Formats: sequence, structure tokens, C-alpha cells
Amino acid sequence: MAVTIDPKLREVFPDLNVISGRVDGVEVRSVDPELENFKEEVFSHVKQSYDLRSLKDGQTFRAYRDFFWRIGVDPTKTRPAAEALIRRVLRGRPIPRINTLVDAYNLASVKTEVAIAAFDVAKLSGPLTLRFAAGGERFRGIGMQKTVTLRGGEVVISDGVRLVAIYPYRDSDDSKITEKTRSALIIACGVPGISEERLMLAVETSLDLIVRFCGGRKNIFQG
Repeated sequence: MAVTIDPKLREVFPDLNVISGRVDGVEVRSVDPELENFKEEVFSHVKQSYDLRSLKDGQTFRAYRDFFWRIGVDPTKTRPAAEALIRRVLRGRPIPRINTLVDAYNLASVKTEVAIAAFDVAKLSGPLTLRFAAGGERFRGIGMQKTVTLRGGEVVISDGVRLVAIYPYRDSDDSKITEKTRSALIIACGVPGISEERLMLAVETSLDLIVRFCGGRKNIFQG
């Protein structure tokens, strides 16, 4: 299930790419001791590899921040996903424990610096399209208390019936991964300045970690 980029969005961002992957037959649990041990290994590496003061100046994080400014999002208030996770680790704060599948791809995001979105395939109504939002479209993201009405022009992912993400920083509550999920679609959210090779690495790392800690069968799609 490759993600289609709408021509109007492609015209504005010609070098924007997304790569997706799917994993089927997963068993999602609330916690896994082996995964918790692996988290500590990743966190230790982060603390040795990054400095909080200069983190935002890294090439990948700068690319996301520049894209955020271009789409009207202040990255000093809404941090790019991987940067936000790494900041938490550097400050000695744990990454929120959600479930084994979400935790696994969050670690992949930390390891590759790429923002990653994930959706329960059973909750998607059709193929996904990355496009500009129309004014008046409605969206309720994970953790949001109520649905919001979009002004129009936001970059979104739609399944043809509803919006499943505000790209590339908030997924929909309606299609989120839970312990009932059996098939998941994983998307490496590219922005200008992020190579396809890095996006592919992010998808591969995500799927490998998901299969390691949740089981299942994986497949990669290049849009």
C-alpha cells in the first residue's frame, strides 16, 4: 500500500518523498521485558551521540524544522517527532510507553531521526493520499480531547473517507495502533532534504523491530 502524493502538493514540494511498509500477523502487547531492555541500549547510545544544545542543528532535524516553517507550524512549539523523542532521552525523561508496536517504531524513529506514522490497516477505508487539506475538513489526533476544523492548506494524509494524519507530526485517533491491531501500515515521513535512502532505512528498521518484538510478516512499498 504505497502512499500517493497529490500533484498539487508535488508541485509545491517536488523533492518530498514517502516510503511505506506493512506488517501483518502481529501480536501487540502492553509491555515486553526484552523491549524494555533494548530501549535502555538505544537510550545509552543517544546520550553518547547527541548534545541537547546543538540537537536542532543536525541536518535531518534542520530539514524537518524548515519544512514545518513552510507549512505554518512553529517547530519550537511543535517539535519534529524524532527530535522530540531524542530531547526527552537527553533530559532523562522516559519515552511514553504505549504498546510494543508503537514503542518499537518510536525506537526506529530515534535510531534513524525520521518521523514515522503508523495506522491500523483494519481501520483504513482505502488507499492513502498525501495532499493539502481543504478548508472545513475535520480531524481528531491522538491525545486530542476534541475534533478540530482545519483552515485549509495543511498537509494531510487521507484514506479517501477521512483524514488519518496531519503530516508529518500527528496521527488520527481513529486509526491508531492498539493491542487489537493485527496489521499495521508504517510510513516514513519524508520532507525536502531527506534522502530516499534514509526513509528506506527508517521503514526497514521499523519493520525489523516490530517483527522482533511483535512477530508478523513484513513488506515494503516505495511510492
